[in-house]
Amino acid sequence: MTTFLSGIQSTGLQHLGNYFGAIRHHIELAREDGEHFYFIADYHALTTTPKPEELRERVRETAVTYLALGLDAEKACLFRQSDVPEVTELTWLLSCVTGMGLLERAHSYKDKTAKGAKPSVGLFTYPILMAADILAYDSNVVPVGKDQIQHVEMAQDMAGHFNNVYGDGSEGGAVFQRPEARMPKEAAHAKVLGLDGEKMSKSYGNDLWIFETGKKLKKAINRIATDSRPPEEAKDPAGILLLDFLKLFAEAGESAEWCERVQAGGADAPGYGHIKVRLVELIEEHFREARARRDELLRDPGEVDRQLAAGALVARARAAATRDRALAACGLR
Repeated sequence: MTTFLSGIQSTGLQHLGNYFGAIRHHIELAREDGEHFYFIADYHALTTTPKPEELRERVRETAVTYLALGLDAEKACLFRQSDVPEVTELTWLLSCVTGMGLLERAHSYKDKTAKGAKPSVGLFTYPILMAADILAYDSNVVPVGKDQIQHVEMAQDMAGHFNNVYGDGSEGGAVFQRPEARMPKEAAHAKVLGLDGEKMSKSYGNDLWIFETGKKLKKAINRIATDSRPPEEAKDPAGILLLDFLKLFAEAGESAEWCERVQAGGADAPGYGHIKVRLVELIEEHFREARARRDELLRDPGEVDRQLAAGALVARARAAATRDRALAACGLR
């Protein structure tokens, strides 16, 4: 049986880049046959030292977002990373067979410290905790974006090192399964730029919250970068950010029609304002049902806690079995 595993960053309000880049893919993947484990990475979040209340709120918001958007907690195991302490035990065992050189080559550590992040031990050993996350559940498929492939490769290396040193302590078999990365199909992995045309990011302030609505949504759409060319001037659709956003939500036929009218120019060509009005309508409709489900979940926080706790029970049972197998192989059981 295929076992899927993916971690979800607990970054608070998820934006359209998160939705089209990962969330939508995770939810669609959870409908495939197999086992599905999705954890909210609150241990990993500690490398940025958020305030305790802020961290708790981010975790809840992330869980609510996935559930509201359609993740079926009966088919996919959704849980907090910190509810499975066996993962930290596995992190220590893996750290004892992991060379410094492997960690020093981690892109994420280099990138974050280059941008001013404090070079803490936690940030440096981040890939070992991520490897433990992957290996704890005997996962063999890890859906990731291109920038996360190295982490899966590092988990493969760590699993291989451990297996070569210890086997399973009894029959010479492998303690850890080798995981494989799976990238979403290009068509399902839309690249979403920010409102200014750069990479969408909360830190850049150019993001758009998935559940934004009403006047705030209109205000955000009005911030999308445009130019001063008049509507009647023929334009290349490929250079218009508004049309890139429209393509995310409109049916292919409608999107093509807007592009053709912009490219043709003339008296019947739409202005940027017309495109913005239609974009607001499409976004409102696309997330309408999910917003309603989100409101229901927020009114019943106990239900969210119940689903996370139920997921943690399943996850802990699997992680404990892996932990016990690894401890026995090391001679600690």
